[in-house]
Amino acid sequence: MRGARSAAFLLAQVGGHAATRFGERLAALKLTRPHAGVLRAIAASSGLSQQALAATLAILPSRLVVLVDELQERGLVERRDHPEDRRVYSLYLTAKGEQAMGEIGRVARAHNDALCGSLTHEERAQLVDLLARIADEQGLTPGVHPGFRQLGAEARASEKAVAKRASHSGSRPRGR
Repeated sequence: MRGARSAAFLLAQVGGHAATRFGERLAALKLTRPHAGVLRAIAASSGLSQQALAATLAILPSRLVVLVDELQERGLVERRDHPEDRRVYSLYLTAKGEQAMGEIGRVARAHNDALCGSLTHEERAQLVDLLARIADEQGLTPGVHPGFRQLGAEARASEKAVAKRASHSGSRPRGR
């Protein structure tokens, strides 16, 4: 069976495993992978608007609002009025959010060490270089997990299904 493996399959297999394990590790912090990704993006671009963050993450803005609401309720993120446009919120980490980022960093380092435990330091560096080349060639946004695009797609599909049901329910004759 070993000979039947391709690089693409192994990337998918290890990637899926890594994402699942990282989610399990984040659960100890009572965070999900999307929460960690949103916190990371805000930490990287403090003051970013919700609209700009949604575009960066390629996520449906309404889905991002839910995630930011959850993070704000936990005291990790705060919305501030944008200095130039009162209709726009800028996003910032709170002190508690910065502390959470430190905890996420520790979890991520432990996760990386566990996942790559069979590799030498040099092999890890080579793997990172090779994967970065693949990611760049595929047009992936650095630092943004492509799973956010899927979150947006799921929400868009769900919204379309609801709209379709609503339009069909209005056109059907009523029951007798």
